[in-house]
Order: sequence, then C-alpha cells, then structure tokens
Amino acid sequence: VRVSSGNFLEMYDFMVYGYYATAIAKAFFPTGNEFSSLMLSLATFGAGFLMRPLGALVLGAYADRHGRRKGLILTLALMSFGTLSIACLPGYSTIGLFAPVLILIGRLVQGFSAGMELGGVSVYLAEIATPGHRGFYCSWQSGSQQCAVIFAAVLGVGVSLWLSPRQTSDWGWRIPLIAGCAIIPFLFAIRRSLVETEEFLARKHRASVAEIMTTLAANWRIVGLGMMLSTMTTVTFYMITAYTPTFGQTALHLASIDNLTVTMCVGVSNLIWLPVMGALSDRLGRRPLLIAFSVLSLVSAYPALLWLVSAPSFARLLMVELWLSVLFGGYNGAMVPFLAEIMPANVRAAGFSIAFSLATAVFGGFTPAICTWLIHETGNRAVPGLWLSFAAAMGLAAVFLTRKAESGFGEYSEGLGA
Repeated sequence: VRVSSGNFLEMYDFMVYGYYATAIAKAFFPTGNEFSSLMLSLATFGAGFLMRPLGALVLGAYADRHGRRKGLILTLALMSFGTLSIACLPGYSTIGLFAPVLILIGRLVQGFSAGMELGGVSVYLAEIATPGHRGFYCSWQSGSQQCAVIFAAVLGVGVSLWLSPRQTSDWGWRIPLIAGCAIIPFLFAIRRSLVETEEFLARKHRASVAEIMTTLAANWRIVGLGMMLSTMTTVTFYMITAYTPTFGQTALHLASIDNLTVTMCVGVSNLIWLPVMGALSDRLGRRPLLIAFSVLSLVSAYPALLWLVSAPSFARLLMVELWLSVLFGGYNGAMVPFLAEIMPANVRAAGFSIAFSLATAVFGGFTPAICTWLIHETGNRAVPGLWLSFAAAMGLAAVFLTRKAESGFGEYSEGLGA
C-alpha cells in the first residue's frame, strides 16, 4: 500500500482527465467546433505522455543511483503539482490563452514524474517479493491503478447523480480533482515511511549517471523489446478505462452514468484478474500467458467492437469491456514481472521506466485521441478494435523476440536473488 500510493494518485489524475475530457475541452479549449475542442483536450491529455521517456531517463537514473525510496518520494512531489494545477486553474473565459497553456504545462510536469513512478513502483515490488511470488507482488503496481479507476468512477457516478449534466459540464468535473488534492498530504505521510529495498542496499557498486546511460545504450535492444511488450498493456488499459466514458458518450450515445458505471466495473474486474494472473505466471511462467492473451486480443478485439456498435447498449458495452478486462489482466499480470526480469539490475528502474514510458508516449497515452480521430475519419465506430489488435501483434512479436525460456530471471539480468 505504501509503495503503490503514488501510483494511485498518478492514475487517478489521468483517469479523471480522461473521464471529463469533453467538459475540460469546453472549459479550456473552446473553438466553436465540438470535435476540434475534444481533439485539443485529448491531445493535451496525450502530451503528458510525451514527457514520460524524459522523466524515465532522468528520474530512473536518480532512483538507480540514490535509491528507490528517494526516487518515489520525488515523483510524488512532482505529480502533486500536476494534479493541483488542473483542479484549481480558472477556465478560458476567465484568463484566456493562459488557461490552455498552463493546463499543458501541468500535464507535462505530470507526465515527467509519471515516467519513473510506474517503473519505480514495479522495481520496488519486484525487489521485496518473496521467492516464487514476484508476479503476484508486481501485480499490485497495476492493482493500485485499478483502485484509482474505481475511486474516480465512483466519484463520477456520484457527481452525475447529484448534479445536472449542465452543472457537471460547467464546474462539477472539478470535484473529483479537488478530492484527489485532498488526499495528497496522506500519500506523502505514508510514502515517507518507506524503507529502502534490501537488494539495493546490498549493492556494492552504485552506478554513476554516466555508467547508467552507457549501460542503457548497450542494452537498447532490451529497451526496444520492452517497449513492444508494454504497448499491448498501455493501449488496452487506456482504451477500457480513460477512453470508455468518451467513447460511450460520443460514439455510442449512451448516458454518462452508464459509461462511468461500466468503467467502475472494469476497474473492479481488473483488480480481481491482475493478482490472479500474476500468481498464475509464477506457476506457469510468463511466456505462456503473454502468448495466450496477446493472441486472444489479436483475434477477438475487432469482432467484439463490431458486435457492440451494431446495437449499442449498456449491457453490450459492459460485456465487451469486461472481456477486454480479462485480456488486460491476463497479459499485464505476466508482463510487468517479465519486463523487470529482463532488465539488467544496475539499470532496472531506468530501463523498465524508459521501455514502459516509450510505449505509453508513442501508443498507449494517445489511444483516446487516436481512436477518436480514426472513428471520425473512417466512420467506423468499431475501428478502436483494430488499434487494439495492432498493439496485441506488437506484444506477441516481442514475446517471441525475447530469448527467455522460463519465468524467473533471464540471461539479460543479474537477478534479484534466489
């Protein structure tokens, strides 16, 4: 709980932005054209992800040099600034062009800090895991994100029940963000109580920044394969969480409360499947699960979306999203420990963070914007399924390209111990 707390805040902030992208577009990006405003809002959402690789490089090297604990406290401080900026900032009607500019700056700072947060949490959990349970431990990194999805969706449902659609669009969308700001002091208190991992403390040599950069450059193939592995996870996650309210509202024309209820159910489903599949990967190995769930995603994503858009309804949206949740949980439960295991130990935080951040920056984070644009250009509301199939194909290729025979630490890693 202590190590994953900042991961919760990071994902909570992104989820609230994704849920209320339409309202944020109205408040900060008024263009007179609904589609253009929404695209500007979603592009700003994605812009934060562009900073993740830089944050992964800078903050990941800091964590590999100075310790996991110090790195996680630093990222939490930066994330808090990003959350506060959007919650309290006046809209375009009040401060004009300063509004979208400052929103963009807040997103960039948030993305910079998030670049190492996920990798830092995953590495910390991998290094404290008991023997034979690394997959189960690592699954709680993403599990904390699902708690954020659920919490944000519950607040969203409450706002929808309490306020009218107009009130929600005008100012009600700020309520979940203010709630996120209110828990920041508590998150700082519990994260400061973390101790450094024994694996890091036992390391005799702590690489300098120059040595870390040199090692990363020498292992660029591993980082590239890690990015491919992470693409499936990031695209699926942002499609079934952050994008669901926007997709349900703009493409399926379903009620806002229905879309948020589905998203809440997806968060619960993810939270169930992730530790189950993480534990299963400890028993069966990572590769079998990665192959099975990437293949299932590849062949079923588009047909499932076609079935949904043929007769949109709350029940169909729920069924499709829960199926995609199973695919996400099965793949991600094995992928996170797998990625931690193939990274050299002396650059594990930086390597993991850069690989995952590149996947998020190039593919996953822009999933809401890409899907919105693809639907607008093709007129095919099921086209997000093809985007997900593309991501699954990348993940499947990466699994076969990594020369890793069993679960546990592979030939690229120095290992975390017995």
